[in-house]
Amino acid sequence: MQQLYPFPAVLGGDPDAPGGLDDMALALVLSAISPGIGGVLIRGEKGTAKSTLVRALAQVLPPIDVVSGDRFSSDPAEAHPLSPDGPFPADADVETRPVRLVELPVGATEDRLLGSIHLERALGDGVVEFEPGLLARANRGILYVDEVNLLADHLVDLLLDAAAMGRLTVERDSVSVTHAARFVIVGTMNPEEGELRPQLLDRFGLTVEVSAPRDPALRAEAVRRRLAFDADPEGFAGRFAAAEEKLRARIRQAQQLLPRVLLTDTALVKIGEICAAFDVDGLRGDIVCARTAVAHAAWQGRDAVNVEDLRVAARLALPHRRRRKPFDAPGLDEAELDELLPPEDSGPEPDPDGPDGPEPDGPEPDGGNAAPPEQGAPAPSGPGSTSTVAADSPYRARLFTVDGLGAGRAGRRSRARTSSGRRMGATAANFAGGLHLFETLRAAAPHQGTRGRIGGRMILRADDLRRAVREGREANLVLFVVDTSGSMAAAERMRHVKTAIASLLLDAYRRRDRVAVVTFRGTQAELVLPATGSVEIAAVRLDEVSAGGRTPLAEGLLEAGEVIRRERLRDPACRPLLVVLTDGRATSGDDPVGRSHQAAIHLADQGFSAVVVDCENGRMRLGLARTLADRLRAEYVPLPQVSAEALTDIVKGAA
Repeated sequence: MQQLYPFPAVLGGDPDAPGGLDDMALALVLSAISPGIGGVLIRGEKGTAKSTLVRALAQVLPPIDVVSGDRFSSDPAEAHPLSPDGPFPADADVETRPVRLVELPVGATEDRLLGSIHLERALGDGVVEFEPGLLARANRGILYVDEVNLLADHLVDLLLDAAAMGRLTVERDSVSVTHAARFVIVGTMNPEEGELRPQLLDRFGLTVEVSAPRDPALRAEAVRRRLAFDADPEGFAGRFAAAEEKLRARIRQAQQLLPRVLLTDTALVKIGEICAAFDVDGLRGDIVCARTAVAHAAWQGRDAVNVEDLRVAARLALPHRRRRKPFDAPGLDEAELDELLPPEDSGPEPDPDGPDGPEPDGPEPDGGNAAPPEQGAPAPSGPGSTSTVAADSPYRARLFTVDGLGAGRAGRRSRARTSSGRRMGATAANFAGGLHLFETLRAAAPHQGTRGRIGGRMILRADDLRRAVREGREANLVLFVVDTSGSMAAAERMRHVKTAIASLLLDAYRRRDRVAVVTFRGTQAELVLPATGSVEIAAVRLDEVSAGGRTPLAEGLLEAGEVIRRERLRDPACRPLLVVLTDGRATSGDDPVGRSHQAAIHLADQGFSAVVVDCENGRMRLGLARTLADRLRAEYVPLPQVSAEALTDIVKGAA
């Protein structure tokens, strides 16, 4: 058995070390003490020990008793365990084993997650038998989903519903089964690769943000420990065996104390005040706060919840529930929390005129008292400077899709073959999807004579199996090519352009796309944002873009072609959607118009689906963007028609 890195060896994972458990380790421990909290979502950059700590958690949890031979890990102490393998006799054999850590791969199918009929027995013996999935195996354990933000939305919905209900009902493939599914769900993700929808964020009980330490001494210690573990895993684990056992005993004591912890009405009202002050929707936040506060009190060995328990609960349970809009980052204002939850013994108030009082009136260093520029106003400019304006609130954008039928990762934009969706036919069994029973029998039927069948059951072979071909929707790479030259620099025009981009980004967020951004001005184009699943980062980068200078349109198109080439090398199934926002002018370099048209024709010959958004305004229009769209063989859309509402009005007017 592979030796795992010890939990207390991770920086912040030893409660007896200076500073105790950090938020990531504490959230995991509290969820293990009280699974009703609803699990943990860990957000952070790569290389911050997220997966290491989660995998180490199972090693420090107390072992559990299960009914021997039961595939659903039933608790022998339960009077009526919810297991399809039951009922069990009163003297059923009991075994003690460690808590399981079950990992759900990003590419898992619905059958793998929920379970399905046992295919071999169904086809060979004619017996319908349920084969449990990963959720059954995770019962009374930990279900770990690395890169949960890349998991298909319908799978995230299923596992979060099961975690909330504590049971799973499977109604499919001629089986109807209900079994217990009580597990601690832990998801890890890198926000740069894309965000979870706010509705799914809310289903996780706790969330923490992690980052690598900036203290060189701490970084060196982390590397020192990792190198020591790699050199001698068993010897390194032995150094922390006592700390692991001590942590395991403390978790066991907290689990035993949990039912006896008192949560007073005063504490419940205070939780309500905190959630209302932070404008938390619904009551799930209040419930999770209450359960977390009780778990933290048990962890600290107390039999009643106090202010510190409420503070920890709010800090872990509320940040992701404050996210009001898709581009808002999760977070919690701890200064506001301190006002709502003053320490129980805060001491005397500071003297306002004393050394801890406010600074005397007067200018702060570096002009700190100067009023900030008004939002959306251009920055101070001099000769040759550029201007920056902010977008207005985004609107609902019309849907642009990639032509044809793809086979990319599941999403909500363009037509594609997927593992879920409408069944369109069948193909050989190596294609991902559910079994197509009728097509399997039809493939086997012509060969029954040569296989020696005389009555009885049909004789099937592996090459007879057919799986359903389904058509659904895929996510795409949406590449924005944005003209930021002087012709676009008028504040009102750039504001409209940035608002349109923000609206298209919001649409990309909802459709689970990846996005990239190329801008061009002066004499060159720049890849402002490489392809990423985080439209939040794209929104920030575009909001910072300034405009000015000449218009190198050809360079912008060629850079877009290079970006797409690299992305197709990484993912041959990638189908890009090119969105060019420009007024069509080209003024930089020799023969700028001819070069831009040649670049457009070159891109068109590669078969990209493209949209040209015409940003030209005013009464006198040159129509250059329409000409560019013709060369690019792209859909031409005037800027005002990016709005879905505006398109609806046009259709109604033409009817």
